[in-house]
Amino acid sequence: MSAPAPQAASGPAAAQRDHTLRGAMWMLAAAITFTLAMSLVKFLGNSYPPAVQTFCRQVVSLVVLLPFILAAPGRVLRTARPAYMLSRSAASSLALILAYTSYQQLGLAQANALSFTRILFMVPLAMLILREHVAPGRMLSTLVGFGGVVVVLQPWSAHSILGWGAAAGIGAALLAAWALIGVKSMTRDHSQLTLLAWSAILGVLFTAPAAALEWKTPHGVELVLLGLMGALSTVTQACYIKGMSMGEATAMAPIDYTRIVFASLFGFAFFGEVPGGATLVGAAIIIGAALAITLQARRRVVPLEAILTETP
Repeated sequence: MSAPAPQAASGPAAAQRDHTLRGAMWMLAAAITFTLAMSLVKFLGNSYPPAVQTFCRQVVSLVVLLPFILAAPGRVLRTARPAYMLSRSAASSLALILAYTSYQQLGLAQANALSFTRILFMVPLAMLILREHVAPGRMLSTLVGFGGVVVVLQPWSAHSILGWGAAAGIGAALLAAWALIGVKSMTRDHSQLTLLAWSAILGVLFTAPAAALEWKTPHGVELVLLGLMGALSTVTQACYIKGMSMGEATAMAPIDYTRIVFASLFGFAFFGEVPGGATLVGAAIIIGAALAITLQARRRVVPLEAILTETP
């Protein structure tokens, strides 16, 4: 009579482990598709400026979302805060352009390391914008994380990456963090589909003028690659959100940082890049600090699946 009890107790635990494992697989898929998309951004960088690539990415996202928007446009596009939606989408669009600039000008591993700083920027922005009280532990983790940024930049070395590419990467992370802070309040009365739809629609409108200034009509293989880059970015969003929905955010978030591994591998395989010790050490410091912030704020953190709606 006592035998069934352990089975009943282990059932939910086994199901949870299964969901966590599946979520981890989706997160790994997102890391791989993300790195492939950024590899195409870098590969096409000699022919297509960041603004043009960002515009193409937004167009592909809009095409994918269009059936869902047209199915119920009034419900999907309803927003009580259009002005804030405009400012948030403008920040996200500029963040994408700057992020693509960073990936084109830096090594894949270096650009990835700088992109992780968006979690670090959320701490001071939460203090300034949301008037949140930040515990000493989170503030210390943030300072340590920015110390990792200094290590990646190597301002003391002849191999320093200080320049427009690094500034663009840090600026992209700052803008993404600002947009993500806004999501914390927007998700209270807006669905994820509404946020994605407005991000795609306004993203096309905001990036079109900048793309027009440097426009080059793609043909043949380049057109296919630009479309593939946009499709991979959309697939990355889908895989990331699926992974986060299947597993606990604090368990899934660390898997996202495997991007630095894939970036190092793809950078070497496709572009002959060998990340230096400073890049790897700095990335480890940034990732460690970001994980510490996530764990310390696990009950208050913004839903992490929103991150990829802001920046690569």
